[in-house]
Amino acid sequence: MMRAWILPMLLVLSGSVVAAGQLLKGSTGAAIALLLVFLLLAGVNSPLIFPRSIGAVEAQRRSAVDGRPVVFWRPGCVYCLRLRIRLGRSARRLHWVDIWRDADGAAAVRAANDGNETVPTVVVAGRPHVNPDPAWVREQLSPPA
Repeated sequence: MMRAWILPMLLVLSGSVVAAGQLLKGSTGAAIALLLVFLLLAGVNSPLIFPRSIGAVEAQRRSAVDGRPVVFWRPGCVYCLRLRIRLGRSARRLHWVDIWRDADGAAAVRAANDGNETVPTVVVAGRPHVNPDPAWVREQLSPPA
């Protein structure tokens, strides 16, 4: 769990240091602006922006029942963030597995990607797709009931 928060914590720490430097120079406005930018980056790269992750075994079980795709992702991945943002509200209709929190999820991604933990890996009907186009992923969702 802690690994998912390393990048956001580093961004907050770095932003604090940079903002403190600007404050020491007497530039309060720049300090506030830089701190806000770093806080925004930390928030975007935190696990908070993604739907709640579940384990790979549970995601695969749910996918078999409802037919929804499973998305394997990790915090700090810009391609995962791109997919999440471009899916918008539709992202809640997928099953999300954080491979840094779930060893079975990481193993499933390695099995699908020749031993690499390449994310996002989206599994649709049992077939893995690496870094698919968000529009294609949206098409794979069944219409809401």
